[in-house]
Amino acid sequence: MYGYTRLMDHLINELTKMPGVGRKSGQRLAFYLLKADDEYVLGLADAMRRVKEGVRFCGECGNLTEGDICAICADEDRDKSVICVVEDPQDVQALEKTGQYTGVYHVLMGAISPLDGIGPEDLEISRLVERVAEGAKEVIIATDPDVEGDATAHYLAQLLRPLGPKVSRIARGLPVGGDLRYADEVTLGKALAGRTELLGSSDF
Repeated sequence: MYGYTRLMDHLINELTKMPGVGRKSGQRLAFYLLKADDEYVLGLADAMRRVKEGVRFCGECGNLTEGDICAICADEDRDKSVICVVEDPQDVQALEKTGQYTGVYHVLMGAISPLDGIGPEDLEISRLVERVAEGAKEVIIATDPDVEGDATAHYLAQLLRPLGPKVSRIARGLPVGGDLRYADEVTLGKALAGRTELLGSSDF
């Protein structure tokens, strides 16, 4: 029994390594690329190469940038005394769309998840502690409203509160178990505006 060619099989296998892409989706994408115009496919390949070579994580907050620091950290009009902690760079974009936040961000690159073998030491927490110690007045924890996000928020609250800042958590306008990046701007804006201060372990 014959299958696809060696090159097609290789492409399909590589595509299925992407999040959310199974074997059938990989096959559909592979055939789409095979039938697409050469200009589009070569342009796509070039865009992927340029992103891989030219996009990095901000040395200050972990957001995406093409320089040493991102545009938000470089903006002198942003309030550097307020730090909003998120799980991923996509969450920064979601919050920016609300137009209601004027502070800066810190990207953890994930959330605490013991079942997945992810502990505090696997996240960008040490740099956050340094930034808070430099004089932050408030830390807004905007991790996802799920078990991992709540565990991360609880850990950060206990860690950062002794350093002096007000530690708050975005309001529960978001559905439990949801992802911040998929929330609409209105709901996310209300959750940000209605944030509540974290006072202790009883908050969870």
